[in-house]
Amino acid sequence: MTGTPIAPDDRARLDQVFMQVVLDVQAQAQQTAPAQPGNLAAMFHKETVSDALQGCAMLIAGWNQGRVDDAGLTRTVKALKALDLNDLAARVEKLRQIAEG
Repeated sequence: MTGTPIAPDDRARLDQVFMQVVLDVQAQAQQTAPAQPGNLAAMFHKETVSDALQGCAMLIAGWNQGRVDDAGLTRTVKALKALDLNDLAARVEKLRQIAEG
């Protein structure tokens, strides 16, 4: 389990910000639609949304252990880019530096 460590004081102070980003990811990913009609596109879309949600779960689990989970962050960002949610992907990428500013 790797990730950027977050000090307990920083975690308490930044919890609301972190959770807001994760909640936004969950909501926006679930509101997307397949890029094309058809069963195959729908299947890939569902899988990509699932990846985004699983990445969020990994981020939350890591956060609860005092770190920003690298694997969860990478999985979430990749899924968001595949869903064409690039601005949201950029917000998630910034979580790596959440305690620096």
